[in-house]
Amino acid sequence: MSEELTSKQAERWSVPAIDGSNDNGYLTAGRLQALQKDAYNEAWNNGHAEGLKAGEQEVLRRAQRYDELLRALTKPFEELDESVEKQLVELSIALLKQLFRREIKIDPGHIIGVVRDAIRALPIVSRNIQVHLHPDDATLVRETLRPAEGDPAWHIVEDPVGSRGGCRVTTDNSQIDATAESRLHAVISHALGEKGDR
Repeated sequence: MSEELTSKQAERWSVPAIDGSNDNGYLTAGRLQALQKDAYNEAWNNGHAEGLKAGEQEVLRRAQRYDELLRALTKPFEELDESVEKQLVELSIALLKQLFRREIKIDPGHIIGVVRDAIRALPIVSRNIQVHLHPDDATLVRETLRPAEGDPAWHIVEDPVGSRGGCRVTTDNSQIDATAESRLHAVISHALGEKGDR
């Protein structure tokens, strides 16, 4: 029994081309050359892209290395700056101390102003005022300075341990530290911009 094929069931068969015109035929020299060129171009493009990527990574690696080297080079300069600054401050303090001591030796009479200012800094109702001075300064103050009229009475206490050029004033309720060391410390603190006392 034969069945008739409908047009949907039947397909037309095409004869393959043998000249390679439909990419299914035999390889010809032209077709082989085109395939080689396509393969070369694809390989070149892939290699170029990989090379660019590798080059970018190498440039980034070297840039990071140079950045690390630059930071390493600046670190000693930062440490040097801090060291120089510290040494300059120490030198300035030593110089200021020497100038202060020299001034006390050249003009011991400035102790009069120090004592006068310390006594004036006391509260008005202060009693039993004692001015503690180095013996050399005590002699000078006794000869030069007397309590002014209306000022509270005070008396001198010689303190051989105290340094020249300053004094300590004590009362029953308060104390004024006008020693050379505390005044020098105040000058240094002011020069360095420090706030408050140590």
